[in-house]
Order: sequence, then C-alpha cells, then structure tokens
Amino acid sequence: MVLKLNSLADYASKRLRRAGKGYLEEYDPFFVPIDSARQEADVQGRHFVSFANYDYLGISSHPAVKAAAGAALESLGVGALASRLVGGERSTHHVFEESLAQFLGVESVLTLVSGYLTNVTTISHVMNTHDAIFLDELSHNSIICGAKGTSATTVVFRHNDLDHLDALLRDRRGTYRHVLIVVEALYSMDGDIVDLPRLIEIKERHKAWLLVDEAHSIGVLGQDGRGLCEYSGVDPAQIDLIIGTLSKTLASCGGFIGGKAPVIEWLRYTLPGFVFSVGLSPVIVAAAYTALQIVKKEPWRIERLRQNAELFVELAREAGLDTGPAIGRGVVPILFSDSHETLAASRHLMDHGYYVPPIIQIGVPKNQPRLRFFLSAAHKSEDIRKVIQLLARCRTQASVSTQRVSAAT
Repeated sequence: MVLKLNSLADYASKRLRRAGKGYLEEYDPFFVPIDSARQEADVQGRHFVSFANYDYLGISSHPAVKAAAGAALESLGVGALASRLVGGERSTHHVFEESLAQFLGVESVLTLVSGYLTNVTTISHVMNTHDAIFLDELSHNSIICGAKGTSATTVVFRHNDLDHLDALLRDRRGTYRHVLIVVEALYSMDGDIVDLPRLIEIKERHKAWLLVDEAHSIGVLGQDGRGLCEYSGVDPAQIDLIIGTLSKTLASCGGFIGGKAPVIEWLRYTLPGFVFSVGLSPVIVAAAYTALQIVKKEPWRIERLRQNAELFVELAREAGLDTGPAIGRGVVPILFSDSHETLAASRHLMDHGYYVPPIIQIGVPKNQPRLRFFLSAAHKSEDIRKVIQLLARCRTQASVSTQRVSAAT
C-alpha cells in the first residue's frame, strides 16, 4: 500500500474548495470590516446599513455600555487572569450572574467565555454512557458537537415535529438511564420557535431532562425580553438547563448556563469548559451587566424590534419573497433557489449599501441557500422597505434571465 503525502496547505485548499470557495471567485461577501466600511460610506456620503449583526436591541454602541466597559478597564484591568476556580474571580462576576439569574427567572447562572463552548462543554459533560440525547435536526453546530463529545447515544427528530419526538421517546426511552432533549428557543437559521408548553408535557411524561438554547431569544421574545419561557407562559423552573449567549442582546461576548442552584453549583466545580478556561474579562462583564440593565429599563426597544421584524416579514411576503417558517422576530431568512442567485442578491444589496452575506453550503442544507436578516430595534423602517424593494427587483431580474435562457435552449 502506497501512502500519498500531501502538505497541510494542499489539503486545506482542497477542503476549502469543497466547502464552496469556488462560488466566491467573482464576489466575496465575507469578512467585510464593517466598521471601516461604515466610516468610508459616511465620508463618501454613501449608505451603509448592516442586517448581518445580531445587535437585537441596538445596545452595542450605547454610551452607558461603553462608559461601563471603560470604567472597568481603568479599575480592574483587561483580563480575568485565570480560571475562576483556581485563580479566584473578580467581584463583578457574581454580581452579574445574580442579576442575570433574576432576569431569567432561574435560581442560578454560570457564565463562560464562549457561547459556542457553553453548549459543547455542557452537553458533553452532563450526558454519559447509557444516556441518550434527543436533538432537533436543525440544531446549531455547537449542540451537535456537544453531543458528539459524549459517549451517550444521539437520536435526531424532525425539525419542530414534536409528534416525532414523542414517538421516538415512546419507543426508546426505556433503553436509556437519562435522556436529554435539546432544542433552540428561536432557531438561528429559520427564525421559528418550538412549542414549549407541549414540549414540557412530553419531557415530563417521559421523565426526560430539557435543555433550551435561548441564544437568539433573550431580548427578543416576551414582553420584557426574558425569552421563550415568558413568550410561551412557561415557568423557567420547568426547564433543566437554559443556555444563552452574551454576544447578541447583551452586546458583548461569552455564554451562560441557567438552572437550579444545585445543578449550577455542580457545574461550577466540574464543568471542563469553565474549570479549565479563563473567566470573563472584567470589561466584558461590565458591558454585559450594563446592557442587561438597559434591557430592563427600556422595554420600548423590545417593542421596536417586534415592529421592525413584523414589518420586514409582512413586506417580504407581499413582495412574493420566501421567509420560510419565520415568526417575525429577530431572525428572518429570505430563501432562494440556488447559491448563485443567493450570491447575486447579496451583491445587489451591497451595491446599494446593505450588508447581508449569503448563507450557502455551511449551516443550512445545500438546497436551501438564503440571506439571513438579523433585525434590530435600531433599524429604520425606510431601510427595511428599501431592502425588500431591492430584493424583489433582484428576484424579478433573475426570473427574467432564467426565462430568456430557457427560451434560447
């Protein structure tokens, strides 16, 4: 047997082509330095609006958030300096976690340096041999990787099909010691939600645990932005683990786990992604804490976001654009027939000052490319109307071109 030795660079180039890099030879919409792009547009008197950033409540540049981060930098420095378990924690860590737990309606919260890491380390730590994890088929990659990192069995159910989940549990629950059901509150690619009251009934009837990823729903769902529980009228105590991020509504970065006090205390001493990783920077804690206070004090932002998202969906559907199952909150996709059409639409928007990178090849099925719009309370209604008009025009032009090609052949 002859072994062929390829360089890592050659291997990487081949993998990149397979991942879809070939689509980007004429136009590459990714990794745009949006701060520079916005500054250049301002200087040249051009338009630049991003629908690609999940600053749902428009808090990321709030003066109070920036001031709090600056004050923490001056008084506490930049880094947490060590794992909180072995190096001690900053005084602001506990204050923030208590405030976040109170907001969510859970007994306790633990914060980590990465939202992605939070799912990976929690799922892989909690579940073991003789256990099973039941995942929605459209679960985020962090959830999937968390399941792969454990010796537990993974069972996948059809997206938001709770009848399918119920049937799988009925057939297989008795095989496993512990069962964890994992769903997202607001799905990050489709903008739809799970039927939480029914899911609670299913998990209790089958004596399962439930993890809900609230990454995109905090600050978005519910009158006060407390997430899917508030939106659905469910007591958060009925959910075993609530996972979330600080990088969206809370305008910073990192992740958190919420749940009952004994669970969080166990994780505080044993969770690998927490124990073996540095704590949140004091600057990040200050920014996230201040953002949380703004969410609580200024509920008009949540209402503004709702109005903007519902306007987007209404106008898109009137224009004949496909928004999939989106309910009209923070995340709304526009679905296209193929990757080339999706790229063309993204480029058309960018040419007119609207930044919306395409979602192709990675993160969604290859036959469901899309432009994913993150709506914000900071967006203006005129920009929402304009971007829909541009998309409708682009779709019409693509349809005409297709008809011409068909006629020619």
